[in-house]
Amino acid sequence: MIINVAMTIAGSDPAGGAGIQADMRTFEAMGVKGTSVVSALTAQNAKRVAGIAPVDPDFVALQIETLFEAVAIDAVKTGMLLNAGAIGAVAEVLANHRVKSLVVDPVMKATAGGDLLEPSAVKTLIEKIFPIARMVTPNAPEATSLTGIEVTDIKSMKEAAMEIARLGPENVVITGGHIDGERLVDLLLSDGRFFEFVHQRIDTKETHGTGCVFSAAITAALAMGRPVEKAVKQAGEFVEKKLKTQEEYRSRIA
Repeated sequence: MIINVAMTIAGSDPAGGAGIQADMRTFEAMGVKGTSVVSALTAQNAKRVAGIAPVDPDFVALQIETLFEAVAIDAVKTGMLLNAGAIGAVAEVLANHRVKSLVVDPVMKATAGGDLLEPSAVKTLIEKIFPIARMVTPNAPEATSLTGIEVTDIKSMKEAAMEIARLGPENVVITGGHIDGERLVDLLLSDGRFFEFVHQRIDTKETHGTGCVFSAAITAALAMGRPVEKAVKQAGEFVEKKLKTQEEYRSRIA
């Protein structure tokens, strides 16, 4: 039996709702073996980020190299990278190993507030990571930060996706959770075509880590050889099911 392997390179969330902890749980639930590289340590919960401690870029690179020595990695995702040093180290190692399926979640801010990517490092992320990415998965605020386009509807999502695609990634998916409306739509730009994935909008306050889970689920699906469109569809359904389960649990204990 062939077991596919996925890698996450991201920050550690001690509350377990986001970061490598959420990624590893998602990998397992999706049926792939997970490996993890810690790019930063955080002291946070769903309500606030109390502190962040960066991991030395050389040690981030060493973690990645050590895993590649022992394991055949089918797909990689990056989440919180924090600073330009870590971004450069990650980009160099992944380029050297010619990673075919790199999913980039351009994490910039925590749901509870606080920068998870230094503003000065955004340019480095775009220049060094985007060109080697198979997919970039910003939410609407991140897409706005990356392009300067105010993302508020399908039209502006398409404009921002095209602008991000010009920065180098093969595919772009902008998630619609931050956009008001009865429908929640994730928009994929792939091979010059747009695909809309419509989901039930679930009335929940438990959104911490949903972006991490979505990008990790895409990574797992790509690791299993799913085509891009199917990987995005499967990931969206996975997140929707997760949110529904959380709300059902909350309603039972309320």
